[in-house]
Amino acid sequence: MSIIARAFFALLTVCTTGLSSPAAVAQSETWPQRPVRFIVPAGTGTAIDFAARLYADKLGERWNKPVIVENRAGGDGITGVAAFAAMNDDHTLLFAHSAPVAVQPIIQDKLPYDPQRDLIPISIASDIFIVVALSEGVPAKSMTEFVAHARTNTFNWAAGPGLPQYVFGAFLKKAGLDSTMVSYREVPPLLQDLGAGRIQVVAHSLAAVRPLVQSGKARLLATANGQRTSIAPDAPTAVEAGFPDLRMDGFCGLYGGRGLPEQLRERIARDVRAVVTDASVISKLESTGQAARASSPAEFATALDGLRRRIATIAAESGLKATP
Repeated sequence: MSIIARAFFALLTVCTTGLSSPAAVAQSETWPQRPVRFIVPAGTGTAIDFAARLYADKLGERWNKPVIVENRAGGDGITGVAAFAAMNDDHTLLFAHSAPVAVQPIIQDKLPYDPQRDLIPISIASDIFIVVALSEGVPAKSMTEFVAHARTNTFNWAAGPGLPQYVFGAFLKKAGLDSTMVSYREVPPLLQDLGAGRIQVVAHSLAAVRPLVQSGKARLLATANGQRTSIAPDAPTAVEAGFPDLRMDGFCGLYGGRGLPEQLRERIARDVRAVVTDASVISKLESTGQAARASSPAEFATALDGLRRRIATIAAESGLKATP
């Protein structure tokens, strides 16, 4: 290629970049042009559902457009995420926990979506406190006492989908405890069985089990997150209790579909950061065992990558795969 030709193409590139960038910025600033949907791959009454509805209200105010929450529960989050990926609509966002991106790709042989292509991290929205809770009839007051009891007694257990189910299952297997996992599509039946003693132990969001704890039908043994929660300060972290393998930092956030422009991702992330400074958002999330949190798209992607590596390590050590 001649010097003149190279100079022409260089100039063309500069001009094209200069023209496209303002257009992309303009698009991000005028978005949304119509109502926005949040797809939530979990049932109503869950911690993530509460957070999604709270953010939908606040972001709708900022965007001057309604934000509609649509629950698509089932398949440990896979059903809803697959539906979202098939929509490929820039006015539909996924409000989900980390499992569809960081857990399911490790433990599932095949998924109906490509987590790297179809799920574009925008911003973390909240940290979800995950706890280990016992039915009141189990004679144990701590994680150490529970493990000792479980070594000589069979028991049934359940967990929230994704991270809690996988990490707690790997912990039980590594500890050699004789147990049976019971699956639930919805939270209410799980809580009914825990309260009645048909399920002896659960690993689930604090938001889900807190009513049973308050009524005296269940007992908190530990918080699986890296720090204690202000609404259950007496519950030690799993690390403090001597069980670091149980640590799991749950978080949920907003994802866009494939092809979402970078400028729009950054714009939505800025709006989420503005929402988490709202005192009412902070207090409402705290009341359900969550902590308000926001991030840049890059920070969200880094957090997901770190969780993905940890799950891969657990999978290699435990040999656990998802049940068919």
